[in-house]
Amino acid sequence: MLPWNHHRGHPWRSTFPGPVYPIRANGRRYASTSHPAATDGRSLITGLKTVFYGTSIALFLGFGYLYVTDTRASIHQWLVVPALRMMYSDGEEAHQAGTRALKALYTFGLHPRERGNPDAVGDLKIEIFGHTLDNPIATSAGIDKHAEIPSELLALGPSIVEIGGVTPLPQGGNPKPRVFRIPSQNAIINRYGLNSEGADFVAMKLRQRVREFAYHLGFGIDEEAERMVLDGEAGVPPGSLTPGKLMAVQVSKNKATPDQDIEAVKRDYAYCVQQLGRYSDIIVVNVSSPNTPGLRSLQNVEPLTHILISVVKAAREVERKTKPAVVVKVSPDEDSDEQISGICEAIWDSGVDGVIVGNTTKRRPDPIPKGYIMPAKEARVLMEDGGYSGPQMFERTLALVKRYRKILDQGPKDITGRKPVAGSTSGNSVESSALEKLEPDRLQTKENQKTSTPSPAHGSQISQVSKVIFATGGITNGKQALEIIDAGADVAMVYTAIIYSGAGTISRIKSEMRDKMRERER
Repeated sequence: MLPWNHHRGHPWRSTFPGPVYPIRANGRRYASTSHPAATDGRSLITGLKTVFYGTSIALFLGFGYLYVTDTRASIHQWLVVPALRMMYSDGEEAHQAGTRALKALYTFGLHPRERGNPDAVGDLKIEIFGHTLDNPIATSAGIDKHAEIPSELLALGPSIVEIGGVTPLPQGGNPKPRVFRIPSQNAIINRYGLNSEGADFVAMKLRQRVREFAYHLGFGIDEEAERMVLDGEAGVPPGSLTPGKLMAVQVSKNKATPDQDIEAVKRDYAYCVQQLGRYSDIIVVNVSSPNTPGLRSLQNVEPLTHILISVVKAAREVERKTKPAVVVKVSPDEDSDEQISGICEAIWDSGVDGVIVGNTTKRRPDPIPKGYIMPAKEARVLMEDGGYSGPQMFERTLALVKRYRKILDQGPKDITGRKPVAGSTSGNSVESSALEKLEPDRLQTKENQKTSTPSPAHGSQISQVSKVIFATGGITNGKQALEIIDAGADVAMVYTAIIYSGAGTISRIKSEMRDKMRERER
């Protein structure tokens, strides 16, 4: 008996050898579709379809990958940022989710990065601290508080990434919620309170990063391999591990350390430098957070000078051939002539290499800038305690940069015969040494200062060059970045703009800078 095909309702001959004969159905004779020529034709068409679909999918995935991982893709601003805001009503949770996503994407090589190396033409190059940098744009601390994504941020196109702030011991910061968005103004209010995993833990992560870098270069993964990278044998800065770029680490004191105990405060900052200095290109001394009670009082000239001298000393003792530069971050709210002059005096007396002008402000924009609508909910948010950051701070930042540049370019005061700063019990010898080296014959004109060899990398006690100014606060586009540079800043730092505009912010700002520069040339 022939096998029965239950689907077709008739005997099936294909289980037997030999030719397949025509099949009768309803008294008619049909030709078999299994003729060799027909079969070959079908196979060819099927094969072509497979190739077409496979090629289409491969091209779609390839171009999709190139698009999604390019910082210039509008998806980062118009899809990713709004999606995070919708999924996470709390600003801090949204920030953490974005950090986790960027970290995971980097692991698989799917992270956004600046393609095409637009900085290669050299039109935005700057020279600071003995390094030639690709451009004058940096990211501010707060985007990467715990050194989780420094490489990921560097891939977005800035020349400097600042991580932190880092405190000596871990501390939780202020109670949540502590981050509040004001979308109508593209602004943020935060009162983190310097939440930190502690200097030891952050140093461990940075050490691991250096050793993994050494391993991929074939140096090994032990302490000697680490030393080789940190001492420049890999040909990259020891902090950023990227040619033409630097990494800054912001340090601060613990909240529990009494502000009146200057020796304890100095120990806090020095400890952070001892742990983190090896893995940073720039040490940022934060005395300006508005969310740590009493911290801003350290900006008074006498305590500030003591603290900065202590940090400079610790930086010069870092076990590395080149030493990290030291800059101090000051508050935009300390803006009286007396306060600015005192801070500049401390900068020169201590020998730090520069200043970051601006942090979040305890003040609120008044009146609300023209063109912005303030919903009732956001008006209530505006009353929250904490530091305000947003585009409305730009004019204040610009004015402060001009004032700091003018005073710093006048050089240190004539302090021949001046006694060491009073009030220190254990650091007098260091302070005396630093101040005695600061002699009038070392003063230079601004023109000469700009061409002098920067001193930090050569381990000099007092920086003799013009002080570097970083500006942060309200910078959101290329036109503003150029204005800040023209006003006397060396580096323009971005924070809130990235929160609202996403991974393509730095690339966009640099492109706008180039467009503006071409306009000027015409």
